[in-house]
Amino acid sequence: MTPSATPATTPAASAAVSVTPATTSAAPAAVSAATRETVSVPFSGTRDGEAPLTWGQRLMWRAVHLMGPSQSFLNCPWVLPVHGRRDLTTVLGALGRMLERHESLRTTFADTPHGPVQRVARGGELTVELAPAGPDGPLGTATRIAAELGTTVFAHDADLPLRCVIVLADGRPRALAFAFSHLAVDFQALSLLSAEWRALLRGDDLPAPEWQPTEQAELERAEPFLARSRRSIGYWRSVLETVPLEVFDHPAGEPEEPRFIEVGMESVALAVAAVRLAGRLTISTTSVLIAACATVLAVVSERPRAVMQLVHSNRRDPRTRPLVATVGQDGLLVLDLPGTGFTDTCLAAHRSALMAYRNAHYDPFEMQAMRAEIGRVRGREPDLDAFFNDRRGDGTWPNLPRLTPGADLTPLTAQTRTYVTNAWPGVRFKVFFTLGTAPDTGQLSLIIDTAYLPRERARAMLLGVETLLVRSLTEDVPIAAVRDLVQAETAGESGTSPGGG
Repeated sequence: MTPSATPATTPAASAAVSVTPATTSAAPAAVSAATRETVSVPFSGTRDGEAPLTWGQRLMWRAVHLMGPSQSFLNCPWVLPVHGRRDLTTVLGALGRMLERHESLRTTFADTPHGPVQRVARGGELTVELAPAGPDGPLGTATRIAAELGTTVFAHDADLPLRCVIVLADGRPRALAFAFSHLAVDFQALSLLSAEWRALLRGDDLPAPEWQPTEQAELERAEPFLARSRRSIGYWRSVLETVPLEVFDHPAGEPEEPRFIEVGMESVALAVAAVRLAGRLTISTTSVLIAACATVLAVVSERPRAVMQLVHSNRRDPRTRPLVATVGQDGLLVLDLPGTGFTDTCLAAHRSALMAYRNAHYDPFEMQAMRAEIGRVRGREPDLDAFFNDRRGDGTWPNLPRLTPGADLTPLTAQTRTYVTNAWPGVRFKVFFTLGTAPDTGQLSLIIDTAYLPRERARAMLLGVETLLVRSLTEDVPIAAVRDLVQAETAGESGTSPGGG
């Protein structure tokens, strides 16, 4: 990218807005008045330009086009509260400054004869809707609107990669509901936006970001990064040459309707147990959850080895840590279950995850070429549709209840609830574990293909993860016992009923 410079618009200038009525037919019930006002938020950054996609963007570009009309699954709903008693002009000014600071938020993505590119707009405006808070309050309303915004596919070559609705109560803005394109941000980037939001509302003079996606794209074309890509692809090749071709050995059965669903669980006990185990073993809570989910998957698959893709933030480089963009890529975890207990499994999972992370930085186009080559040699590409994604920005639960150290967590499991959260008609994942961003509970979900895993088995797998973690606080659960543990959950001997509260 060859940028050109121009003075950035001041916050005061960015706050100038015009108001017009807009019809909103797809609004949630609590805010589905026939019309909503809209405001235009102008922005003027310091440069524009065009550049190739970063590796993170390339990965998402391929995913977007593979999923077609179902790519809305990849959208990122997000909510920002309005701290303090701010008026609308102040909030719109802060939003305009956010767009000016981060080039990814004013970028479109287009295919060209030379490959896909990112195009940064120096100036423009974002149209924002205004909606009244519903009975569930401003944050509850914003959460529901954000989910609704996320159901619409972005026109990536024309639309700005975000949509926004400001929720009002008592005449003041109280929360902002967003849906972001995953081509522009990952969940680590959204955590970065949340961290700076309060300062933007105050009008603080924040230092300009030193690293933008266009710099990252240029860096990834340099030889040191190309060599890293080759090493990562070599690791993946070594696994794909021998890995089973299918996620499950058993054939597909009669699917449910809808076929692809997401089963969710909210468990304080899971989170507290993961924190205690991580502290005891001096590993991360992410590694503990990877170990539990991989163990349960391997047991259900009747295999001694779990092979899963790990969605990884890829922010070890100091330049990418503050970068608001899609940086994350997939790592490949290979976990051979030890013949002992869950303690050894956690330690082995931690080592395997580190290996996966070290080999999660690569050119996705070159990776796909290698996978196609493996497919030609083996007759078809191995199916790697088993995933784990920890969406927590800092890998913690900051608002867990304070409990007496060593307190028995078994009573907490009675508060655990499971439910079916979404149906995904166009999603093709067989198994996708996601650890959500809730700060006060363990929010674990599992997208499944019901032709391979009925919803009751998926629910039992989630509850099995919880039971495995809680029991591991008082005993080193033998891996051989995990099968009985999951079967007990399937039989309904513990937990709550589907959809229960």
